[in-house]
Amino acid sequence: MFEKSSNPALKNAFSQVRSFSREEGAMTLNGTMNKTIILFLVVIASAAVTWKLILSSPGMAMGLIITGAIGGLIMSLVTIFKKEYSKITSLIYAVFQGLFLGGISLFASTAFAEKAPGIVTNAILLTLGVFLVMLFIYRQGIIKPTQKFMTGLFAATGAIALVYLLSMVLGMFGVQIPLIHGSGTIGIIFSVVVVVIAALNLIMDFKMIEDGVAAQAPKYMEWYGAFGLMVTLIWLYLEILRLLMKLASRD
Repeated sequence: MFEKSSNPALKNAFSQVRSFSREEGAMTLNGTMNKTIILFLVVIASAAVTWKLILSSPGMAMGLIITGAIGGLIMSLVTIFKKEYSKITSLIYAVFQGLFLGGISLFASTAFAEKAPGIVTNAILLTLGVFLVMLFIYRQGIIKPTQKFMTGLFAATGAIALVYLLSMVLGMFGVQIPLIHGSGTIGIIFSVVVVVIAALNLIMDFKMIEDGVAAQAPKYMEWYGAFGLMVTLIWLYLEILRLLMKLASRD
């Protein structure tokens, strides 16, 4: 029943949980979507507070961004390995990610205030739009999450992760991977490809959540499924924001 997802938060997740008790109840699709909305609102609220804090005290910017990035990474790992606590850890993860996204988004908004006013709002709206489109595509069966499709998507996602990791390591030594981070044609194409791959990961997330519901996974897995979706949505938002920044830099 269960197939692999390229999202590390959902990969094999529902085949590794205990059975639920009658009092606890089973995972439902509506419950998962409601919890996804809750996590989304927590991220937005945390990002908004971070935005205001940085505006009032610019010196806090880097500290908040680093705290959010490291805290988000730690809480994501805790959530993945301790799924039964995901009701708590996913909310903390959302708060940390809000810190990170609030700082990054403010930087983008400030840096491109003249060339691309409203760049953050556009990135948020595009992210939500892509989410709804991919949900429609999945529900209509336009793209079917076959094993071959998932294997290819997993390989593509892994390749992107390796490129980013290599770029980060080389950057520590003052070496930059040419072209892909620039606003030239190759850089734009690279970002478009990454956005498409991130969007396709939503298909796998929907599939894994639907499988969890069908298998009557325990109720707490609704929080875990919502967490998995947020991981992909945050990645998608960052890539769309990066693409918009590259496009604005060409003007």
